[in-house]
Amino acid sequence: MSSTTVSVPKYRHHKGSGQAFVQVKGKRHYLGKWDSPESKERYSAFVGELAVRPSLPPSFLPGDNQITITEVCAVYWEHAQRYYCKNGKPSGWLAHIRLMLRKLRETYGLTPAADFGPIKLKAIRQTLIDAGHSRPYINKLVPIIPRMFKWAASEEIVPGGVYHALRTIEGLRKGRTVAHETKPVLPVEEAVVEATLPHLTPVVAAMVKFQRLTGARPGEVCQLCSCDVDRSGDVWEYRPESHKTEHHGRERVIYIGPQAQAVLLPYLLREAEAHCFSPAESEETRHVEQRQQRRTRVQPSQRNRRKARPRRTAKTFYTKDSYRRAVARAVEKANKARTEEAADMGVEASLLPHWHPNQLRHSAATEIRRKYGLEAAQVLLGHAKADVTQVYAERDSRLAVEVAKKIG
Repeated sequence: MSSTTVSVPKYRHHKGSGQAFVQVKGKRHYLGKWDSPESKERYSAFVGELAVRPSLPPSFLPGDNQITITEVCAVYWEHAQRYYCKNGKPSGWLAHIRLMLRKLRETYGLTPAADFGPIKLKAIRQTLIDAGHSRPYINKLVPIIPRMFKWAASEEIVPGGVYHALRTIEGLRKGRTVAHETKPVLPVEEAVVEATLPHLTPVVAAMVKFQRLTGARPGEVCQLCSCDVDRSGDVWEYRPESHKTEHHGRERVIYIGPQAQAVLLPYLLREAEAHCFSPAESEETRHVEQRQQRRTRVQPSQRNRRKARPRRTAKTFYTKDSYRRAVARAVEKANKARTEEAADMGVEASLLPHWHPNQLRHSAATEIRRKYGLEAAQVLLGHAKADVTQVYAERDSRLAVEVAKKIG
């Protein structure tokens, strides 16, 4: 039931026509002959449905004409803003929904919703292909539209047959579409991470080490607070306040061994609700290092250059994006240093490949699988099914090579 409330409309008499009617949002809805059992029954049903669906405009109520795609998009967007919400905060999925609803309105906004079918959905999909989006991204976006019609059918806004017809469309298959493929996310080599660490701030370097040892997701590392860590056992347990699969009712536990504990321990000495890894703290450390490395005397005009009202200030916690950018900047710094060193030596520079924090999760999964098997990797990564772990844990070819030597 919607959280929106609406006043109950009165059962009214239209003396000119002798009919009963109710008035909602400035529009009259006639129910039949005044004071007849049929009109009172319709009034009762009308009020009941209005209590269930108070946010729907009057044109959606019983006895009206067909509604358009634009009207369905408008009411579904109201529902999505309430539904796709985590801990009181809007989900990132809303951006994808907004994109698809806009495309749908721009192309078929005035079309009756009951007339929308598979061919029209394929036309929408073609616009995504023409825009240059990748095949996996298109397969992620297109189901948003059938999902909207499924919800609309459950609210008796559109016929259920529309949704069932849209379900006949399969996703784009690899090699059978002109939409381009994305590169798979592969583990990052240990040597690349080690070469990047000296160019990271101490806080971000600790985040990288912690994630590499635990296999946590980037977002789980960013939101880590000391109050979320159970330190009662030899192996600590970190239960993130919010995680990717919580809406499925699954619990997420990240196990922290001795090495990861040593990395995390200095960052637990703060208030329980404070984030362990803070950009503000990282910036302060960087400024201290800059002052220590300064070779010239600080001039009076340089003692305090802080703006009274800065447009941007360091936050108290990292996001997935700011974490990724910090790693990217460190790789650029490392490559710049390597280029200058190679130029001095008169040789060609060996540059580090650009990598992102999510690759650390793949690296941990591959290492765990190689040493302890697929089931161990599945448990530590928090996957409900082993086939999901297969995506993260790259197969180690060394075993195949050894077998080939013996049998081949």
